[in-house]
Amino acid sequence: MGNSQAGKSAAYKSAGVDIDLATSLLKKLKGKISATRRAEALAPIGGFGGLFRVDLGKWRHPVLVTSIDGVGTKLMVAAEMEQYRSVGHDIVNHCINDIAVQGAEPVYFLDYIGIGKLRSPLYEEVLTGIAEACLAQNVTLIGGETAEMPGMYGQDFDLVGCITGIVEEDKIISGDGIRPGFQALGLSSNGLHTNGFSLARKVLFEKAGLGVRDCPEILGGQSIGEALLAPHRCYWPAIKQAMEEGLPLAGIAHITGGGLYDNVPRILPDGVSVRFQAAAIPTAPPIFSLLRAVGEIEEHELYRVFNMGVGMVWFVPPEAVTAALSLCRSHDLAAAVIGEVLPGDKQVEIEL
Repeated sequence: MGNSQAGKSAAYKSAGVDIDLATSLLKKLKGKISATRRAEALAPIGGFGGLFRVDLGKWRHPVLVTSIDGVGTKLMVAAEMEQYRSVGHDIVNHCINDIAVQGAEPVYFLDYIGIGKLRSPLYEEVLTGIAEACLAQNVTLIGGETAEMPGMYGQDFDLVGCITGIVEEDKIISGDGIRPGFQALGLSSNGLHTNGFSLARKVLFEKAGLGVRDCPEILGGQSIGEALLAPHRCYWPAIKQAMEEGLPLAGIAHITGGGLYDNVPRILPDGVSVRFQAAAIPTAPPIFSLLRAVGEIEEHELYRVFNMGVGMVWFVPPEAVTAALSLCRSHDLAAAVIGEVLPGDKQVEIEL
């Protein structure tokens, strides 16, 4: 039997898939993964399914909230820089933000890595970043899948994450309570986060002829690669505190692909629209100034493809603005009133 199994593994390896390498690399990471385990997580690492007990002593009417997303072509910049840990943070934080906007506490996360040929240290760095980001937000890295497919991916790889959270049914943040006169608060981003990289790469690398290690003066000593790889910011700690303190968050929009134009309408109720003032947005990371300078991109498209310095928008009544801004500052988040809710039909206008 031993010779038979070895023969199968050798044949598979000759086809480009190394089962033993995946097993050995994962074994080295088990400590980091185990450190993310919440008390509710039951299954050991490596089980076929992750088990998570919902504590009904804590939750009265729990609602599960789930989201899935990928890092996209930001992975190509990571590959050029040979820096992979930050994209692990990206996928976790992006997924957390997507459910945090509904008030959900993130509780467990699964990752998927599809790759042409498994290699070190890429694998360890990606999973280390994922584990670090999960640990920072008390999220259990409960499982995952690594698929080595040389005929599918070549030298490239893909990274996808799935998050599950819990929110009390009567605490769900839906946007239904947004009314004319409410204020839109813009919370600062770290950079592009995980969206717009196909256009950014075309503009910076193809059109402008720049490279990931070039350091244009506009970036203040930072390389283009470093600026592009700035990790997706996690806004859950600020949302969590706001909910605990009873701050009236009527609606929250995570500003991802589609920018303010496409993401804000997703949470608006009937009868309202929003007018934003671009000049009111807190100072955006300089990578956006570089894209504007070399890209010759219409302003409307810039604000539709990129977050342009706004990673999240909170909608609050006027009397809650001061407290909300103070709370954001306590989490090292630059924030400002960047728009107002008006009567309308779920339209978004940006005064550029």
